[in-house]
Amino acid sequence: MNIGDVATRSGLPAKTIRYYEDIGLVQPLRSANGYRSFRESDVHKLAFLGRARALGFSIEACRSLLALYEDKERASGEVKQIATEHLARIDDKIAELTEMRATLSHLVASCAGDHRPDCPILADLAKAKAKARAEQRPADRAARG
Repeated sequence: MNIGDVATRSGLPAKTIRYYEDIGLVQPLRSANGYRSFRESDVHKLAFLGRARALGFSIEACRSLLALYEDKERASGEVKQIATEHLARIDDKIAELTEMRATLSHLVASCAGDHRPDCPILADLAKAKAKARAEQRPADRAARG
């Protein structure tokens, strides 16, 4: 199978397939003229990788999951551990985004959005920048110390 056929069947763009080949996630055969020749197993691996990436797994986690997928002697506990760690990162990100949303929602509700120049959104952003500078000053002094 050529890369166009594999792209269609796996649902991945050819550019992504080439990247996965470059980093060693798939290794298609090469014909005498140098063209890639994909096997059915490559299509399955690429579909697997596409699904894993759609779930947000990193390339390295995908590499580990693919190795476990191909290892018939694997312990499912190893797979669960990778997925559990990823789920914890997702939960942390959701909490961070929820907090970010609440803050921004409050600021938007506080802004009159009229012709007057005062704006609580800009005031809050400026306050955060000033706070970051103030927190950096003691660290700068300690470094020079």
